[in-house]
This record gives sequence, structure tokens and C-alpha cells, in this order.
Amino acid sequence: MAQGRTDTAAGGRLSHLLDSPVIGMSPWIAMSVLVGPGRFELAVGIALALAVAIVIAGRIRRPGSSFKILEICDVVFFAVMAIIGIFASPGTHRWLENYSGEVANIALMAIALGSMACRVPFTLQYAREQVPREFWGEPRFLRTNYYITGAWGAAFAVAAIAGAYGDLVLHNSNNLWTGWIIQIAAIIAALQFTQWYPDVVRARSLRERHLPGPPEPPVSSLLIPLAGYLTPVGIVILAFGAGPVWLGVALIVLGVLLVKSMDRAKEAEPGVSG
Repeated sequence: MAQGRTDTAAGGRLSHLLDSPVIGMSPWIAMSVLVGPGRFELAVGIALALAVAIVIAGRIRRPGSSFKILEICDVVFFAVMAIIGIFASPGTHRWLENYSGEVANIALMAIALGSMACRVPFTLQYAREQVPREFWGEPRFLRTNYYITGAWGAAFAVAAIAGAYGDLVLHNSNNLWTGWIIQIAAIIAALQFTQWYPDVVRARSLRERHLPGPPEPPVSSLLIPLAGYLTPVGIVILAFGAGPVWLGVALIVLGVLLVKSMDRAKEAEPGVSG
């Protein structure tokens, strides 16, 4: 019986993941993090495989469902990148190895902003699969998706700027700060906002209608993973010499202290500690 509950919970988590815009952005995240000198084919291959797998999984789960903006953009962009990589000259291939990460980040930022300009933020199609139809036209529902889509656009803008700084200013595509640490931090922030903000809106809506429901998640729920990220960054600095020793030690200590402090603050919130 316990095993049945575990399977149900696991299936629920998998279903929630497949209905989330995060799954549609996983190819872009993979490309952004993996690409670099000598890794173009690997990054594009993994991103394209993810994009195709997402489309197939979506059609299997929901036969006859329409394709999402992000799904189409995923497959088209990475298929084009793969074809260009196959036929590119050695010089173009080197350029792609250095700058395709920034191209991917800018492309997704453009998709986010373009979908918002067309009044169909790309997260809206995912949200509609999780919310009853009667709520689709509510201003609060639409506004939430504008904010979440904008958060992802901002995250990939930060990643593009960081990568471009590493390539054009530092002339080092493998710089740990510009190629990895900053870009991953931006993605973590967008991931957390995607999970946190809808719960905030839902709780506020229930409270305004004087209906029972879970309390509004505190800001500490949003910030704890970002604070926790400081500790592995500090470890990376010490392990790879990406900064002075004092900075690595300070980030490790600061990350641990902030997480503990935020955990205590979260537990102190009414109705949160349980």
C-alpha cells in the first residue's frame, strides 16, 4: 500500500514537471550551461534530443493537444543549429563554439519578449493545462504569466550578458564566473520564481475571497535556494582558484548562515512551521 502511494506521488511530480514551462526551457538551459570550446556538438545534440523528446512526451500524454510556442521554437532552433554546425566552415565552427551560448540565450529572451508583445506569454500555454478554463481570462491569471515569462526573459538576458562579457572582454569562454556561476544563478532565480509566485497569487486570491487555503509562502522560500547556492560557489572558488581564498571561505560561511537564518524565519511564519 505504501508503495502505491509512493508511485502515485512520483507520478504526480512527473506530471507536474511535464506540465511546467521549465520542461520546455530545459533544452535552452542545457545549451547555455554545456556549450563552449570543443563542446558545441555535444551541447546542440543534447539540446535537440531533449527538444524532440519533450514534443513526443507531450503528444503521448495528451493525444491531439496543440503544440506549444516553446516546443516549436525548441525543435526549430536546435535543428537549425545542428545543421549549421554540420556544414559550417572551420572558422564558423569556432565562432559557434565561442558564441552559440549567447545566441541561444538571446534567442530565448527574444521568444519571451516576443510572446509577451503578442499577448501570449509562452508560460500561458503550460498554465492553462493546470488551471480550470473559467480562470483563463482572469487578469490575475494573465498577469502572473506575464511576470513568470518576464522572469525567464530576464534570466536569459543576464546569462547572455555574462557569457558575452567572458567571451568579448575576458576572452575566456570557460571563465567560471561568466560561463557558469552567474548563468546558473540566473536560472536558479527564474526556476524559484516560477515555483514560488503562483503559490503567492493563489494564496492571496483565496484570502481575498475569505476562503480556506495554505498561507502565502514567505519570501524566504524564494531566496533559500539562492542563499544555498553561495556555498557550492565558495567550494568551486577554492577548488579551482576562481578567486581569493578569503572569498571562497566567506561565501561558504555566508551561504550556511543565510540558509539557517531563512529556515528559522520561514518556520516562524504563521501556518508555515506546521
